[in-house]
Amino acid sequence: MIILKLGGSVITEKSKIDTFRQETMDNLSSQIKRSGKKIILIHGAGSFGHILAKKYKLNEGFISENQMIGFAETQEKVQTLNNLVLKSLKKHKIPAVSISPHDILELNNHKLDSIDYSFFEKNLDKDIFPVSFGDVVLDKKLKFSICSGDLLILALAKHFKPEKVIFALDEDGLYTKNPKINKDAEFIDEASLDDLEKLSAKLDNHADVTGGMKGKIDTIKNISKLGIDTILVNGNKDEFLYKALVGEEVKKTIVFGEK
Repeated sequence: MIILKLGGSVITEKSKIDTFRQETMDNLSSQIKRSGKKIILIHGAGSFGHILAKKYKLNEGFISENQMIGFAETQEKVQTLNNLVLKSLKKHKIPAVSISPHDILELNNHKLDSIDYSFFEKNLDKDIFPVSFGDVVLDKKLKFSICSGDLLILALAKHFKPEKVIFALDEDGLYTKNPKINKDAEFIDEASLDDLEKLSAKLDNHADVTGGMKGKIDTIKNISKLGIDTILVNGNKDEFLYKALVGEEVKKTIVFGEK
């Protein structure tokens, strides 16, 4: 079984609110179908979640009553995105069902406090694809906060011990610097846990409300400590995801799990 994360910047136009990239998602759905792999699929919130979450400062927890409608609006938006993802998967004959983090888990000061894995287990046992996503959730200390897709992936990786974890990004993988603003950024084709520690210490943080690339690297470091390999691949390039799923050669970053 593979845990796959489709980045919000791949399946949405992240700077334009509620802008779904239908053609890209359909291409990814086709690749997932042809791979024949058993998958837990997680997708980011992209422009359906990040813009509102930032506007209402939802990741800071409860500050004012004005945030409550923002919490509800954001939850509605990410569910809308999730439905668009599900429709694309089903169009490609993938039996996918939604599992909302808001319904199955609770945080405590941004950290996972409890989660019910049985929803994932029961669907996987019946060859149904569980699909979950970055979401706004209840938080014991803060009243509410954000459960990022990366936080969810780490919890699932600890529980299920997948064959590998794949992140489909809007970049080819990891670089020594942010390639969007640094022309001298060098591509990293493979890395160890030690390499990530060094990279995290110097990487400029092109962040969003869920922590940006530094947050993603922290997640990957923890996955590596579980002995699980992580692959980062460009979700916008045709057939790249398929090749990563089935183990064919493709441009990617692989972070080796500690053995």
